[in-house]
Amino acid sequence: MSEKPVKKVVLAYSGGLDTSIILKWLQDTYHCEVVTFTADLGQGEELAPAREKALMLGIKPENIFIEDLREEFVRDFVFPMFRANTVYEGQYLLGTSIARPLIAKTQIDIARKTGADAVCHGATGKGNDQVRFEIGYYALEPDIRIIAPWREWDFKSREAMLEYAEQNQIPIAKDKRGEAPFSVDANLLHSSSEGKVLEDPALEAPEFVHQRTISPEDAPDKPTIFTMDFKKGDPVAIDGERLSPAALLTRLNQLGHDNGVGRLDLVENRFVGMKSRGVYETPGGTILLAAHRGIESITLDRGSMHLKDELMPRYAELIYNGFWFAPEREMLQAAIDLSQQMVTGQVRVKLYKGNVTVIGRTSPYSLYDQDLVTFEEGKVAYDHRDAAGFIRLNALRLRVKANRDRRG
Repeated sequence: MSEKPVKKVVLAYSGGLDTSIILKWLQDTYHCEVVTFTADLGQGEELAPAREKALMLGIKPENIFIEDLREEFVRDFVFPMFRANTVYEGQYLLGTSIARPLIAKTQIDIARKTGADAVCHGATGKGNDQVRFEIGYYALEPDIRIIAPWREWDFKSREAMLEYAEQNQIPIAKDKRGEAPFSVDANLLHSSSEGKVLEDPALEAPEFVHQRTISPEDAPDKPTIFTMDFKKGDPVAIDGERLSPAALLTRLNQLGHDNGVGRLDLVENRFVGMKSRGVYETPGGTILLAAHRGIESITLDRGSMHLKDELMPRYAELIYNGFWFAPEREMLQAAIDLSQQMVTGQVRVKLYKGNVTVIGRTSPYSLYDQDLVTFEEGKVAYDHRDAAGFIRLNALRLRVKANRDRRG
């Protein structure tokens, strides 16, 4: 049974060459009305040209959506993720992964608003993003039609795509005529660079790959010290100045940039089964992770902290694999958010030549009791003799095993 013809499709449209080719290909292949959606996630690019190019390619003005999602991105996606101290495979702060569910959500919202019966993305058939986008679409709109051009079209090479662009009067920038030295994805949380000059994991990434940070060697010889205030696990102020989520992350990014903080060269395991090498820059996120762990160190008890650390890898994997809207991610989020009720206070941070160090932390809900930990006799009663029974009970199973082994 053949699928019904597509009447209207919402395209995730950057305005770049690849998505412009996809736009025209959709018109030629599906003969449908195209709605373009361009998300401002703080990628640092001028978005007005995307509107102009969409108009040039015949898109009606009412079918062009350019959405400023920066505040929603940081408030509803980045901050909840950082409450869990989320790190994938021990290092990656998930800057690309966490942006995909918001793009998918907004794309589905626009499809509903415009009456579209299909959505389209520009992710390739080898990467993780195709999975993240499409799982997000299906979670929010189970019967939506999904078009993935890279899995469907007949272009066999970059040259064939450029020829198609020329035939259809799609502007080609000079730097797009040759093979790009590497591909870049960027948003307010990070930039990621992959492919071409980075494909050999044995070779150091060229300095020109880095876009969000100066090299640690070139960072100032004097450290930068500042304070960050937290309320219920989320940062709310820097040096006493209250900032919106996006403005706060922007400030942290600048501080990280100036001190060479947040570089990562990583070989990771993609969900689709292959390994890939990427160079990531997450200056503000690297600082936020260290500071958040700093305030948690005095406000969370041992059981809560250790359980969070046990749950985090599973939570990170869910985000990496595209399951932001899955019930198990929401269950974990509820537990994580409950743990953050008393994670309020101030952290003092030092940045120096690529390093982030927490050098002070205070909280009205601190569990740190100096009278308990001091080597001097404190005010709080703590009987040293209690430790003997505690130790003997914890050692009991080891003593039983040792006696058995000795008999054997």
